[in-house]
Amino acid sequence: MHTFFLAPAGFDSGLTSISLGLVRALAQAGLKVGFVKPIAQDGRNVEEEHSTHFARAICHTRSPDPLGLDHVENRLSRGHVDLLMEEIVSLYQEAANDVDVVVVEGLVPDQKQVFSTFLNTKIARNLQAQVLLIAGANTDGPQDIADQLDMAIQAFGGTTGNMAGYILNHLPPGTDIGGLAEDIAAAGRLTQGGRLPLIGAIQHEADLLAPRTLDVADYLKARVMHPGQLARRRVRSIVVTARSAPNIVHLLKPGALIITAGDREDIVLATAIATMNGVPLAGLLLTCASELDPRILQLCQPAFTSGLPVLASDHNTFETASILTNMSRQVPVDDFERMEKVIDYIAERLDTAPLKRFVGQPKEIRLPPPAFRYQLMEKARRANRRIVLPEGCEPRTIRAAAICHEKGIARCVLLGDIGEVRRIAESQDIQLPDDLEILDPNVIRGRYVAPMVELRKSKGLTPPVAEQQLEDTVVLGTMMLALDEVDGLVSGAVHTTANTIRPALQLIKTAPGSRLVSSVFFMLMPEQVLVYGDCAVNPDPTAEELADIAIQSADSAAAFGIPPRVAMISYSTGSSGSGSDVEKVREATRIAREKRPDLVIDGPMQYDAASVVSVGRQKAPDSPVAGRATVFVFPDLNTGNTTYKAVQRSANVVSVGPMLQGLRKPVNDLSRGALVDDIVYTIALTAIQAEERLKPAQ
Repeated sequence: MHTFFLAPAGFDSGLTSISLGLVRALAQAGLKVGFVKPIAQDGRNVEEEHSTHFARAICHTRSPDPLGLDHVENRLSRGHVDLLMEEIVSLYQEAANDVDVVVVEGLVPDQKQVFSTFLNTKIARNLQAQVLLIAGANTDGPQDIADQLDMAIQAFGGTTGNMAGYILNHLPPGTDIGGLAEDIAAAGRLTQGGRLPLIGAIQHEADLLAPRTLDVADYLKARVMHPGQLARRRVRSIVVTARSAPNIVHLLKPGALIITAGDREDIVLATAIATMNGVPLAGLLLTCASELDPRILQLCQPAFTSGLPVLASDHNTFETASILTNMSRQVPVDDFERMEKVIDYIAERLDTAPLKRFVGQPKEIRLPPPAFRYQLMEKARRANRRIVLPEGCEPRTIRAAAICHEKGIARCVLLGDIGEVRRIAESQDIQLPDDLEILDPNVIRGRYVAPMVELRKSKGLTPPVAEQQLEDTVVLGTMMLALDEVDGLVSGAVHTTANTIRPALQLIKTAPGSRLVSSVFFMLMPEQVLVYGDCAVNPDPTAEELADIAIQSADSAAAFGIPPRVAMISYSTGSSGSGSDVEKVREATRIAREKRPDLVIDGPMQYDAASVVSVGRQKAPDSPVAGRATVFVFPDLNTGNTTYKAVQRSANVVSVGPMLQGLRKPVNDLSRGALVDDIVYTIALTAIQAEERLKPAQ
């Protein structure tokens, strides 16, 4: 078990975000990570300590409560340094229980707390930790950074022997990272010759600093006149109006907070019009304690009730804007969405390969959620597949396509009127890549009529009917897939599951050896990713069909790096129960084993016997699956759908899917409430499915 101690090399290093980003990056590398922040610095109460709070809530580490600053200062004033170290080692041992590596966050230097460097060096030495230095790069240049690193190395013993490397934070966008690292190595006395490797470089990303409109309201103590989406909208720009409405139209962009006096009816009306045109503004903030004219209020009511937050401040416009410039950039303790993005952003920019060499092989091969998500994106990038998105004018879909294109996850094809897609993208402040493919259905539809008639000739399809059916962009996209013009299809943000699956069954059909189409959800539990099937398609499968679902689900798990141990779920375990439902599961288990003797399958089995080691040992002591199942196959849709939703909601678990199985080519359905990230993950899943489908032919 290895330990990394993160210490700042200077002021304003961003220690908390870097520490949690490292936890995420190591977890993505397949390691089980512990985290401890031994001493709280956010406030005098340990409950205010952000690092531990977010480590538990987002990284799902079992992090102990830190020591309070008052307690630490008391120990130091009495000269009880050894007792303090004993307490810190005890906290460390709690975090180190049953993990591969521990990340320890040190203290940030503070002019009021002159002991921070002293304690950092003592803690690192007592924990026998390797030190990772964090340097804020918003300095005068490479020499300044090198001097900071040299001073920090000197404080930790004057040698790089106990140093794991350094991380640069707050770099300006577009920085030549390689060149900067070379300059730092050349400028420093103790870093020359690459003796201190660069582990990561984090460039400034303004979007990660965007507070919620709720946070602005709390900070200003503003009155909430209309809440709208107060907790969901984010302030990405502030528009203080000193000019007439025509001169600010170009500033009415997504994420803009409009600050104006209540008697500026022209600005209020322009804000309302922009909202009704679909622009998701951060909010409207009325100043000078002024009230809106009731007639204007009535006219703008549809905008105010459509999600636009409307706030009121007693300060004048200038005072309000000035107060906001001093608003803290720290992530509030309840803003998990923003902190999740910060952690992911940092993790993507850290190179854990040098650190993993220190750690060695994990105790157990496992796939925790961060590792699953990371592998999902990496596999999709390597697959480099072309995925058609029939709902090309849907805002979430457009944004997801832009993200996939930017990150190289897939080559997306949007089906929609080109002008309309671009108009929606502009109104949503989505930067469409120049080479993102947009196809107008009205232009391309005609060339798919004859091929569709040929595919459906046994059903008597005529050209006029085919042309009519191709008016549906899902049918059009499915024809593109049938003709191998694209590698997969993702739909469902506005279409029903039936609208997505029916054309696929008619035009794509099932894969050889599959008697049905089924689905799986990837359930991102805190410790590992589980596979649930079938929770979305087949209401009451027969024993033969259930066996097929088990085999399909096991193969899907293996394709995504999850070792398949399949539990056939029922209300009894082994031979303890009887009845037609149990017999169906028992027969399905026999058929699946017979068809695929290479798979580890057991059933019938109760959910707790499949998932809890202690229960599994008691109820099925000889089972290779009990207590260790990774694939759960439910006997019917009623059980599967209910279980997945209950686990998802009650345990606050992210589910990725449903992913359809059994089709000749990949088609996947979205929930109509899907978030942009959900669509991105589904596109990645589809790209990997397309790659897996081609593997036997290679």
